[in-house]
Amino acid sequence: MNPDLDRLQPYPFQRLASLCQGLEPDPAHFPIRLSIGEPKHATPSFICDALAQNLHGLSHYPTTSGTDALRKAIAEWAESRYGVTLDFRNQIIPVNGSREALFAFAQAIIDRSRPEPSVVCPNPFYQIYEGAAFLAGATPRFLNTLPENRLAPDFSEISDSVWQNTQLLYLCSPGNPTGHVMNLDEWDRVFRLSDEYGFVIASDECYSEIYFDESNPPPGALEVAIKLGRPDFRNIVMFSSLSKRSNVPGMRSGFVAGDADIVQKFLLYRTYHGCAMNPAVQSASMAAWQDEAHVVENRALYREKFEAVLPILKAALPVEMPDAGFYLWARTPGSDTEFARRLYRDYNVLVLPGSYLGRESNGLNPGSGFVRIALVAPLAECIEAAQRIARFSLNQGSE
Repeated sequence: MNPDLDRLQPYPFQRLASLCQGLEPDPAHFPIRLSIGEPKHATPSFICDALAQNLHGLSHYPTTSGTDALRKAIAEWAESRYGVTLDFRNQIIPVNGSREALFAFAQAIIDRSRPEPSVVCPNPFYQIYEGAAFLAGATPRFLNTLPENRLAPDFSEISDSVWQNTQLLYLCSPGNPTGHVMNLDEWDRVFRLSDEYGFVIASDECYSEIYFDESNPPPGALEVAIKLGRPDFRNIVMFSSLSKRSNVPGMRSGFVAGDADIVQKFLLYRTYHGCAMNPAVQSASMAAWQDEAHVVENRALYREKFEAVLPILKAALPVEMPDAGFYLWARTPGSDTEFARRLYRDYNVLVLPGSYLGRESNGLNPGSGFVRIALVAPLAECIEAAQRIARFSLNQGSE
């Protein structure tokens, strides 16, 4: 067996299940699950129709690069959303969700023949980054994101010697779990570091379409690259997904785009990886990328939940509106794991301990003392959950 498998840590939701094992939640409360970032809004009917109407495509092997029609639709969306011009022939690849592609990307990028290969990522983080690094034969290194630094990655935490060995940097903007959106200065720092040390930037943008001000969408890596005079997208690849944008997590559909040389080498890897997108899913994906009305409606639903829930929680916990995304990153009065365990036991609400999303780096786990609350349930359930969390938190303080 691959010895690097022994380096993998249990997934956060496995740890949460173990934490709550044997507990019997108070039966007076119906269960509310706000632990997993799985969208619960209805999938638009036109996407379902496009999927059903193209099942005849199942009689053909799909190509790894996807159809020209789908890649053109993605290019048109990227131009409309970010103002960037992409060559659909060599700068875009459809992928089976951003998770699959984010993991596979490290396997294609990391050069094991170089000494002490490193992969840098924010901390706390999406655990796929760490697992991808381990199984590519690299060591993950962490950028702590702390409230005192506006939840922004602190690039000065990485030493020059580590940057020298860094081959890949994962970034997530809007961030999971904090919702932080990187600004122009932060991106400029990243690009300069990439120029100096030669590493590739993987920009995870799966939450890019969940934001609150219709006139101020979060910038993407390729958009910022154009603004900062990097029209060739050198060493930059973005990862996007329909899961959150269009409420189709089960469809597993997204794309990667950016530096043509890297994208084409990644395509070569993927031809052996056996991960071509289902033809019916390609047709449904094309329909989704070509429609924005359902995305605007989706954002309105999340905006309504934040507006209803935040005042309730702020009366009991230190919590702020995120820049974007559908998570709240709330500080707990004491241990985050004990908070999550007792909240489940006493009020039948599941949230995710922040320490499960982080690793100790520079003497601390920046997720400790926080919980991630995913506002994915219907509005009424989110309000009910917020009320229970507030009651629980206030009772904690009076004990």
